[in-house]
Amino acid sequence: MNQIKILAKPVAATNRMLLLLIMAFAMMLATTQNIRAQNMPNSFADLSEEVSPAVVNITTSTILNRGPEGLNVPPGSPFDDLFREFTDRNRGDNPPPERRGTALGSGFIISADGYVVTNNHVIKDADEIEIELRSGEKLPATVIGTDPRTDLALLKVEAESPLPFVSFGNSDEMRVGDWVLAIGNPLGQGFSVSAGIVSARGRTLSGSYDDFIQTDAAINRGNSGGPLFNMKGEVVGVNTAILSPSGGSIGIGFSMASNVVSGVIQQLEQYGETRRGWLGVRIQAVTPDIAEAIGLEEAAGALVTDVPSGPAADAGIEAGDVIISFDGQPVADNRELVRLVALAPVGGTVRVVVFRDGGTQTLLVTLGRLEEAMLASTGGGSATPQQAPQLEIQGLLLGQMTDAYRERFMISAETEGVVILEVAEGSQAAKKGLRPGDVIVEVSQNPVHVPKDVVDRFEAARDAGRRSILLLVRSGGSGRFVALALAE
Repeated sequence: MNQIKILAKPVAATNRMLLLLIMAFAMMLATTQNIRAQNMPNSFADLSEEVSPAVVNITTSTILNRGPEGLNVPPGSPFDDLFREFTDRNRGDNPPPERRGTALGSGFIISADGYVVTNNHVIKDADEIEIELRSGEKLPATVIGTDPRTDLALLKVEAESPLPFVSFGNSDEMRVGDWVLAIGNPLGQGFSVSAGIVSARGRTLSGSYDDFIQTDAAINRGNSGGPLFNMKGEVVGVNTAILSPSGGSIGIGFSMASNVVSGVIQQLEQYGETRRGWLGVRIQAVTPDIAEAIGLEEAAGALVTDVPSGPAADAGIEAGDVIISFDGQPVADNRELVRLVALAPVGGTVRVVVFRDGGTQTLLVTLGRLEEAMLASTGGGSATPQQAPQLEIQGLLLGQMTDAYRERFMISAETEGVVILEVAEGSQAAKKGLRPGDVIVEVSQNPVHVPKDVVDRFEAARDAGRRSILLLVRSGGSGRFVALALAE
């Protein structure tokens, strides 16, 4: 009996301790769940009430071209005069009634004095623009400036009293999974709110300056130009497009990131147009095989393929350089460089760090203006075919540049190098996109002039133990780098 009592006491104590541990674990689990629950809002009502007065509906009106007797005849077509003559004869030269088309969109006010942001495609070609406030008040709007490249527009309205407005937030702080709120005028139904999360970052659609936030917050036609808010009530995106086979929301919407929008809008407000920086280089992505070929530790930066006359050429940037830093900012890839240059001040001098010949160099570049550079445009001959020396290397039949080859492949007089005459089907070169008529300008970042130069560079790289080799190739006037694995 005593033995039983002695054994029972430790068992009871053990049970009590186990119970305490279970209770402590349950409390910890509940606390963790409460912390997680705090990140999920119980309601978006307060946020919606706070920011919605600054969100507006936009209605545009456009005169539609109309052919005689209601027939849609393309202006300037042979039938245009025919139908106009017939109509004038039968209607006494009375012009047809004017037809107008309307479109709906969204926007948001960013200042008390009435500046409004929307998409360019919402107001494009509009003769009349009207915004409707949350209160129902309607005001005519004028266009301050537009930027088709980012599909943004800045409008201005005049009101008798200061208007409610919202501010831009830092889109770079948004993480995949963060809550967002979209407000706009979907399908012409008026003010509407939808909530979701950030589904992805850094999406591109078609533009060089794209930086879209992907969200599953419902966005439909009519939401274009409306704001995407973070939970602080800051605008982190402008709702621009959706991906949908039906035209309705399937949970894949795109909002232009606010860090792009704010820079464009600032320029439109100040100048009525964009003034983007211009570096003056042609670039391509740094792939892992290219990085290995040039001795770069990681596939990052922007690889310079061509340096026409301009700021970069004046500063000493060369084809084959990899730009790894611009104005103190690391360059992750070629898209990042495009955005950084565009946001840099025209006429400003910036530090550009390039990787060249196994090391880094810092160059000072005074930027030009992209819009002016795009206005500038830049303006051979035949001869008797010559028997030029030809060599073959890794599926490439190479020939020395001649006038006959220039005529045959339509190669400009300014392009110098070694001509690719044939590319073996199924070869690595063919898979990398090399074609007859392409011109090899450099091999391992050294100029080549005759086929033997190319072969010698291949053999030197192979003797040095390299696994791949880098070619600078020109095709149709543009250059690109191609990395080929060296055959054993």
